[in-house]
Amino acid sequence: MAVPNILIVEARYYEEIADELLQGARVEIDAHGASHETVTVPGAFEIPAAIRAALDGARRRYSAYVALGCVIRGETDHHEHVARACVQGLSDLVTRESIVVGFGVLTCHTFEQAMERAAIDRGNKGAEAVRAAFTVLDMKRAFERRKGQ
Repeated sequence: MAVPNILIVEARYYEEIADELLQGARVEIDAHGASHETVTVPGAFEIPAAIRAALDGARRRYSAYVALGCVIRGETDHHEHVARACVQGLSDLVTRESIVVGFGVLTCHTFEQAMERAAIDRGNKGAEAVRAAFTVLDMKRAFERRKGQ
């Protein structure tokens, strides 16, 4: 079996949070013995478009994708629209393209809540998203082997 190659799509809008999520994701990917590439986008809204571009433009498909980012509630309802668009875009890609996406996009009320979920020494959701992606990737491969029998 080929070594999995993971594409991390990282939204940099909250850079300090993004750094922690990315660090956790990379450590987890390395622990699985996989390779990875990282692309950055300005914010969570752009994550689905980046994965779509990778699907359309890559010479080979990635084994899985990991979406990392953060949306924090502000004074308006803008955060709800951004989070909804990101989730819906990723959900559509997963269903339509039959791809594996680890979801590590935080939706929090405050920066402090987001950091609590992102920090490498706490509940790092970047690593959790990678673990979820590998779990689904393993399941998908098992189903594909059964189909070939």
